[in-house]
Amino acid sequence: MQRAQYRDRLYPDCPVRNILSRIGDKWSMLVLFTLEEHTPIRFKELQRAIPDISQKMLTTTLKTLEADGLLIRKAYPEIPPRVEYSLTERGLSLLPLIDKLLLWAQNNMDDILAERRKYLLKD
Repeated sequence: MQRAQYRDRLYPDCPVRNILSRIGDKWSMLVLFTLEEHTPIRFKELQRAIPDISQKMLTTTLKTLEADGLLIRKAYPEIPPRVEYSLTERGLSLLPLIDKLLLWAQNNMDDILAERRKYLLKD
């Protein structure tokens, strides 16, 4: 059983746990932000924009976001095959919320890191 399916079964009725387990992973937010700035975008372009993501992880992340209706995968019947990804309205509606979270993180990061150091030194 895949990890995402397992989490969905653990919290089927809890929207916070269910949604955060899907978009709160290491790559989903980065993919969403990249799609915001570069849309539509092809797979290799997306992979170049996020250089430390593996091909397998990018594929998995894109499938998960597509399954949740946050992005659209459009395949063109061409040779060589061309596939483009873009955000859906739901995906676009999520971005302002993530922007606020990132702004909060930027505004509080120095203080949080200082508190961590202080906590580690108190023992």
